[in-house]
Amino acid sequence: MATPLTDQEKRKQISIRGIVGVENVAELKKGFNRHLHFTLVKDRNIATPRDYYFALAHTVRDHLVGRWIRTQQFYYEADPKRVYYLSLEFYMGRTLQNTMINLGLQNACDEAIYQLGLDMEELEEMEEDAGLGNGGLGRLAACFLDSMATLGLAAYGYGIRYEYGIFNQKIRDGWQVEEADDWLRHGNPWEKARPEYMLPVHFYGRVEETRDGSKWVDTQVVLAMPYDTPIPGYMNNTVNTMRLWSARAPNDFNLRDFNVGDYIQAVLDRNLAENISRVLYPNDNFFEGKELRLKQEYFVVAATLQDIIRRFKTTKKGVPGRTSFESFPDKVAIQLNDTHPAMAIPELMRIFVDIEKLDWDTAWDLTKRTFAYTNHTVLPEALERWPVELLETLLPRHLQIIYQINQVHLDSIAALFPNDMDKLRKMSLIEEDGCKRVNMAHLCIVGSHAVNGVAEIHSNIIKTQVFRNFSELEPEKFQNKTNGITPRRWLLLCNPGLAELIAEVIGEDYVKDLSQLQKLNDFVDDAAFIRDVSKVKQDNKVKFAQYLEKEYRVKINPSSMFDVHVKRIHEYKRQLLNCLHIIAMYNRIKKNPTAPFVPRTVIIGGKAAPGYHMAKMIIRLITSVADVVNNDPVIGDRLKVIFLENYRVSLAEKVIPATDLSEQISTAGTEASGTGNMKFMLNGALTIGTMDGANVEMAEEAGEENLFIFGMRVEDVAEMDKTGYNAMSYYKKLPELKQVMDQITSGFFSPRNPELFKDLTNMLFKHDRFKVFADFEDYMKCQEKVSKLYQNPKEWTKMVIKNIAATGKFSSDRTITEYATEVWGVEPTDLKIPPPSEPREAIEETVRALKKM
Repeated sequence: MATPLTDQEKRKQISIRGIVGVENVAELKKGFNRHLHFTLVKDRNIATPRDYYFALAHTVRDHLVGRWIRTQQFYYEADPKRVYYLSLEFYMGRTLQNTMINLGLQNACDEAIYQLGLDMEELEEMEEDAGLGNGGLGRLAACFLDSMATLGLAAYGYGIRYEYGIFNQKIRDGWQVEEADDWLRHGNPWEKARPEYMLPVHFYGRVEETRDGSKWVDTQVVLAMPYDTPIPGYMNNTVNTMRLWSARAPNDFNLRDFNVGDYIQAVLDRNLAENISRVLYPNDNFFEGKELRLKQEYFVVAATLQDIIRRFKTTKKGVPGRTSFESFPDKVAIQLNDTHPAMAIPELMRIFVDIEKLDWDTAWDLTKRTFAYTNHTVLPEALERWPVELLETLLPRHLQIIYQINQVHLDSIAALFPNDMDKLRKMSLIEEDGCKRVNMAHLCIVGSHAVNGVAEIHSNIIKTQVFRNFSELEPEKFQNKTNGITPRRWLLLCNPGLAELIAEVIGEDYVKDLSQLQKLNDFVDDAAFIRDVSKVKQDNKVKFAQYLEKEYRVKINPSSMFDVHVKRIHEYKRQLLNCLHIIAMYNRIKKNPTAPFVPRTVIIGGKAAPGYHMAKMIIRLITSVADVVNNDPVIGDRLKVIFLENYRVSLAEKVIPATDLSEQISTAGTEASGTGNMKFMLNGALTIGTMDGANVEMAEEAGEENLFIFGMRVEDVAEMDKTGYNAMSYYKKLPELKQVMDQITSGFFSPRNPELFKDLTNMLFKHDRFKVFADFEDYMKCQEKVSKLYQNPKEWTKMVIKNIAATGKFSSDRTITEYATEVWGVEPTDLKIPPPSEPREAIEETVRALKKM
């Protein structure tokens, strides 16, 4: 088999990736050698691949700095409304290649590195992922930052600089084992510490009522140190900022008071304060009510709001600073990424009322007009409900403010619905059953002017079920904003072959306007285009197969169908349903080894939360099934099962372009949106999925006949919840399901420990909230349709092209444009900020142009 073109060779032919000017290349080489010498203090004799990565990173960063400063100067002059995206997670992945692409430097850098006798791909592989997120919610925040910069919005991402990101996953003896992700070990060339903007954050203490109002006193102080990371827009000279806070103990920590004697212990105890930003909580769609987590949530919120207010009060020199807060919501929009930063609502009220001395009603009006809230899940176990007792200790003043917000809220409801105690109980911010808790979603809804779900079906479930009482009261507050993905990272960066092929037939403008992919519909029957699309996919599969062989020493057949299921391991995502299908396929081959079978490589990957027993058992089952299937000589290379270790952003960039079939098989009504589904669609995979999350809209855009849709719809699930789900009836009715379950139960896949999977089988039979058996039969039939189509490569590729042509809607540029105009009250612009090479006066001209628009 011919070796596929390397990414560099592909890039050489590519125009989207920037011009290769001789001066440009010479300058980059000079910068590279300068950083190797002066920054890394190495010469070519002793430099390691990591040194070369850092030298290149610093060289590329040099090209960001001028634009970064320019962008901030421009915002200072233009004084636009600013957007603040608050999130406990930003799942950024690697930065080098994305920066080269957005700056139009990729080709020049490739050429420079080639001339220096180095291998670009090897350098790129040295970079650690910034794994400051768990999954969809954190990666969405990262895509949104890219789109906000590309659309020229004055936007800032605010979060926590976790010292340890999402754990590294190792598979040992079939089990998941966690290792700490020490991602900063070698330093991070993309961040700039800003100690001059360090801010105090208060905890504990008590509230004192004075003649001037409430005072929060006797608090413990932790300092928040900001680290700024540049966020470049695509080819528009805009470079926005992501500011992540790191916790620092004040220098007099534990030395002020009683323990003067034990100086050494006092210094060691500084760790207690600094633990706040030590580690990311590794739960996806699950609430763990730990004090440290609440500290993290308040820490990011308190530091960020001080920063926002400082920036609001600072105006251009010669213009008096702002003293009135009347215009605050006209200059500031704050988006809450789920309820994790919900403490921002009482914190802003505390600042307005206690510090700035506004009256309650004015402060509350300003607060509501400033905040908007995005809900990300309807799973009850994921909703944040903080014990009142904990808040009382940690943030006593905020608890008082929450009680006051609730009082005003309940008074207004009681006025509308006298004597309806049930409605009051359901809509209260305080849950009274058992231990008193604050319902953070209710706080967000009451304290925001806009609430949105992340796909049409999810937004409807929110309005008609989860928050029905609230939406009936204020229907205009509830919106939908279907999620999206950035086409820069998820097409140009990860799939240069496909990106270039598309550019050849429809031009390059689609990169900033993904709706132009519709033009590909004109090429669905073009034999040459069909052949080229198919070849790009085959090249990507060969490349990924080579990667798997190198990294995991597993050999796979690149002409088999790559059937891929990658996402966090969770019962609702139903990796188990996929697993049952694998075993059923295995049984079919064993039963009739000579019958024709469409070869498959099933690839499953994802992390389980360390404390989630069932998710870890699911991984154990997959690895056990893989052991049996992969070592059975009767099976040969017709069926292979691979558990993809340590799934993360940089691995997604490799596996997604190589995928034929994308598995999106959550129980209808459980996956709020999903974004992996969109990435696969954009990269030429076909989808097998339920009518859940954004799958519904993908089917709408591409035509349901161009996806493999199966299983219960939301209405069917609701009906079954009424009548009751009886797993045993399916087991008795479906012989293939019975055989599969009997094999798992009897220890066929765990001969040394036949009882190994009893928790898992017990769950499936007795308390499976996600009704795996109910969709088994339809899933099997649907998978047969997939295999049948795969045998006709031309028809398969035609369907692929129709899918790619329908992905325009799922660009995060579209999502952010909707947030901007319908929630934040700002307008995207394609105005280019003048590059650093132009004089500063050019900025003022651009400001005038912007004001005219």
